Formats: sequence, structure tokens, C-alpha cells
Amino acid sequence: MEIDERYMQEALSLAEEAGQDMETPIGCVIVHEGKIIGRGRNRRNRAGNALAHAEIEAINEACLAMGDWRLEQCTMYVTLEPCPMCAGAIVQARLPKVVMGAMNPKAGCCGSILDMLHEERFNHQVETLSGCMEEESRHLLQSFFAGLRQKAKSGKS
Repeated sequence: MEIDERYMQEALSLAEEAGQDMETPIGCVIVHEGKIIGRGRNRRNRAGNALAHAEIEAINEACLAMGDWRLEQCTMYVTLEPCPMCAGAIVQARLPKVVMGAMNPKAGCCGSILDMLHEERFNHQVETLSGCMEEESRHLLQSFFAGLRQKAKSGKS
């Protein structure tokens, strides 16, 4: 298995956990020198907090592991293209590379709606790779939302 796929599989496992908790299934890991130092999954509903995104959780954990807010030697793997808040946090954390699963045409800010990671007016730009295990990432999201629609149709909560 290719190295990017190995780490994306870890992010997908976290996304699956989020989905089982009735959270939008998004997962993220941050890797430094071949070791996962940050993990995150979506927890907005459980936390009742708009900031409880997978990327923010993983960045917080990675900063603690590194003892610094700069994650300059790290790579982020995330199952869905980051939103504007998370893209901003990626730039601020000085992550040099982000590997994404599925793109997000409704809220993505790493190429879909905006491309904050390549904005030359910022003091930091980020290398991106999209489409890593894209089918698996997309399937997880589509299955989750199909299940929600089915529950809504049947009147179950």
C-alpha cells in the first residue's frame, strides 16, 4: 500500500467513527517523520461547537505533540477538502502539505470554491494532493447522508 493511502486509511477509520456517532464522517491525521502525531474527527454535534472539526482537533493534538504551533515538518491527511476555517488553520499552522480524499464543492476552500492554500498574498502556501482514496471518502459521505435522508423519510430520529 502506498504511504499516502496508509495514512488516509487511518483518517477514514476516524471518519467512520464519527459517522457511527451521527457526526458528518470526516477524519484527519497529521504525520511527522512517519509517525501519526495528531488525530481528529468531526465532533460538532456532540460538542455543540462549530469549531469541532476533524482538522482543528488534529492540529491541536499535533501542536501539543510538537510543543509548537508550527507544524512545518508535517503532512495532513483529511478525508474531505477543508472548509474556510480549517484551510485558514492549516495556513496558520504552517503545514507544508495536505493530502485530501474527496473534494467539497459546497464548502471546500482548497480548490473547489476558493483556494486558500495557494493564495500568494498569504505568507505561507501549502502543497496539496487531492483524490487520495477519493472513492472511499466519497462513498462514506454519500452513505451517511443517504442514511439520514432515509431516517427522515421514515420519521425516525
